[in-house]
Amino acid sequence: MKLKSAVAAAGLAGALALTAACSGADTGSSAGDGAAVDVTKLELTPTTAPATGSVASVDWLLADEPESLDLDTQGGSAGRTVLSNVCERLYQLQPDMSVQPSLVAKESRPDAKTLVLTLRDGVTFHDGSPMTADDALFSLRRHAEPEMEQSDEFGNVDKMTKTGDREITITFKQPDALFTKALAGDAGLVYNDAQVKKAGDDFGTPGQGDACSGPYELSRWKSGDSVTLTASDTYWGKKPLTKQVVFHWADDSAMVNALKTGAADGAYADTPGAAASLRGTKGLTQYYGPSTATLALLPTERGGLADPDIRRALSLVLDRAGIAKAGYGGLAEPWATPVGSGSWGYEKATFAAAQKQLTEAPATPDAEDLAKAKELVKQAKSAPTGPIVIGTDSTQGRLVIANAVRAALTQLGLKGEIKTLPSSAYQEAYGDKGARADFDVLVADWYISKSDPIGFYDNALSDSSNNWVGFKSADYDAKVEEALRTIDDKKRAALVVDIQREFADAAVWIPVAQTPTILTLNSELTGPPASMAYLYSPWAAQLGAKKG
Repeated sequence: MKLKSAVAAAGLAGALALTAACSGADTGSSAGDGAAVDVTKLELTPTTAPATGSVASVDWLLADEPESLDLDTQGGSAGRTVLSNVCERLYQLQPDMSVQPSLVAKESRPDAKTLVLTLRDGVTFHDGSPMTADDALFSLRRHAEPEMEQSDEFGNVDKMTKTGDREITITFKQPDALFTKALAGDAGLVYNDAQVKKAGDDFGTPGQGDACSGPYELSRWKSGDSVTLTASDTYWGKKPLTKQVVFHWADDSAMVNALKTGAADGAYADTPGAAASLRGTKGLTQYYGPSTATLALLPTERGGLADPDIRRALSLVLDRAGIAKAGYGGLAEPWATPVGSGSWGYEKATFAAAQKQLTEAPATPDAEDLAKAKELVKQAKSAPTGPIVIGTDSTQGRLVIANAVRAALTQLGLKGEIKTLPSSAYQEAYGDKGARADFDVLVADWYISKSDPIGFYDNALSDSSNNWVGFKSADYDAKVEEALRTIDDKKRAALVVDIQREFADAAVWIPVAQTPTILTLNSELTGPPASMAYLYSPWAAQLGAKKG
């Protein structure tokens, strides 16, 4: 499948910010060839049917061009979508969002503060050199350097040492429940020490090699135009069915056009709105899988939503089902927590049951919800006297949420005012208190890289920079710290359920909906995961043809 000239005409290059042989049953929740699907009524599924046929070349779309292919210095979904096929990690995120060893052959824990990793034998980098414990240790230490993107994952590490020919030992200041999950993310990338040092500051830029061991190698990066990956002849594992993957980048409208016309073969959509317009397109199949991503309202320091009773009241009357339909084409599910079901990488039944017990975030509020909310406003100790200012940018989905918030406030006898920010100012508001000083709540979307809800709930610790509303609870802080140190999954899940309940009771954030991972694929192709795992595992290695 070759890139057609229509792609360039659609404006793919430079846009800003996402053939062969036998068949198998389709196992993904999908829509295509005329089917109209409301994802809120679907069971999200992590996989697509296995591929059996080889393919010469596939053209894939990204939301934007990677700024760098060195994820230590520049993260982002575009770079990860490419490099997940090129660079391997010590652990690997599976399609069902569980975590399994990958370049690690065996792990052991002599005690709660020690992790011993035995590396897989027979792994070779793309230049043909073998992966060694020295390469793994070099990579871990590089990730841990203070200026690097993943340095915060190593804050609890005491030391990392080579303790055998294929062995790395990591000791912690305190037991660390999330560290192996971090090693399934960018903190676990293993690079060829010699290649990285040879490239120096140019590592990760156009013209440089990839220094990795994955099923694909970086064969070409033409800045402003495309990135090309080719199946690696030296790969130690199962060889991919697709021999070449060519990436271009597109804004939403160009992406939709390229997929509809057949100029591109697939994409993981960054925005549900664009994906919704592709549902039912002949020749395309759409799959919906688990993700950690959510839509939420983040109360700010300005104070209009300082009183937890006002926040709870707003949550009770917010029309989440209406938001999902009007703002996201049905490709969002009303949700009661600020992290999606893709975070349930273990103890899924426990977390699913706990989610159902949270009743303060109804999909469609009824008269009882409204009456309860009005009573909360009456009993609030510090009800706002002026308008509650809602910060958003001009994207359709966020504007729909902002208008729904204003309507909900009106039902409560309060006034809402929408402040629409330029894109740059909106992005700045996440990290700069001054940039959000003029509004009371930010319409936001959010995801975490780890498949564990506790990876989110540290955002409400008393000293967290993301705890804008100033929530303080010694009990909450103690439970979060305990959960972060609890290695046993069952015990940690029980703690997280309690933490989740306290977060919801305080309405630190107001959850709106979860958004799935959305894979749109040429109907002749199948194989890649439908879940958020594509950002951290070699999805293209599973891509191939349905039929021979």
